[in-house]
Amino acid sequence: MDTARALKDIGIGVLRAGLWKPRTHPGSFEGVGEQGLAWLLKAREELGLRICTEVVSARHVQECLRCGVDLLWIGARTTGNPFLVQEIADTLSGHDIPVLVKNPLNPDLDLWIGALERLSRAGVRKLGVVLRGFSSRDSIAYRNDPGWKLAIDLRTRYPEMAFFVDPSHMAGERRYIRELSQRAMDLGLDGLMIESHCCPEKAWSDASQQLTPQALKELLEGLVVRKTSSESLSYKESIEALRARIDVIDEDLLRLLRDRMEISRQVAACKREHNVAILQAERWEHVLESALESGRELGLSEAAVRAIMTAIHEESVRVQKLSL
Repeated sequence: MDTARALKDIGIGVLRAGLWKPRTHPGSFEGVGEQGLAWLLKAREELGLRICTEVVSARHVQECLRCGVDLLWIGARTTGNPFLVQEIADTLSGHDIPVLVKNPLNPDLDLWIGALERLSRAGVRKLGVVLRGFSSRDSIAYRNDPGWKLAIDLRTRYPEMAFFVDPSHMAGERRYIRELSQRAMDLGLDGLMIESHCCPEKAWSDASQQLTPQALKELLEGLVVRKTSSESLSYKESIEALRARIDVIDEDLLRLLRDRMEISRQVAACKREHNVAILQAERWEHVLESALESGRELGLSEAAVRAIMTAIHEESVRVQKLSL
């Protein structure tokens, strides 16, 4: 209640609290369970906060509906299990309650979309998503790979759907939450789900990523929230001119790719004539290294050049296989 009061004081209107928390290892704190519903109801009654929690099963949904919880969310581990999502969807059928769906642990866009489709088919109309990052074996500063590209892909497919970011789980440490929150705003996403605790060092869950309400207030006040569009005539004229230039360049790029694939077909014919294998590892390594070096000289990021060249190489191999 101390945390809830402090959040109310800084203008927060929705209190999210995980009552059932799926954990990797047994013995970890897995939430207080159903008794916590009474605490959430108290926060709503005394402070006027709307309340929401995570559901993992039909029983959780039933308890939340019985108590009149304002909003539900489905966690990453649950999103990755179509059987659990279907169970939740069936239980929600006929109820007009907003539901947010976090991304699955692995960067699988179809699995994320599949969860949304199951809920939609069950009649859930108030749907939104939460990006909390993806598990990664790469060495990165954050606990989870943000996966901004998948976020953009999903946003492109469902531009009208409410889209939030959970920088707390993405970061794993409070020092990264500000930069991740700003990135979410820069991408034009709709809001943030941030963890807060009046005394983070005493938190029973994810203590290292909790912000005090005062720290949360300072973070929110420091965010730069840009307009997603502008009615200014000068802006519209400028942005349309720039976009037109981009469209021309994109068309040129596609034509160049078409020409490159035509040469790949000729390469395949040459290899077939001389009985040479399609994949030439040394050649590919040379092409990639040369492209990375050129990219550095042109001021392009290594990650972008590597991704582009890898995609071109994979398409070239596919074209050559079809030509044999």
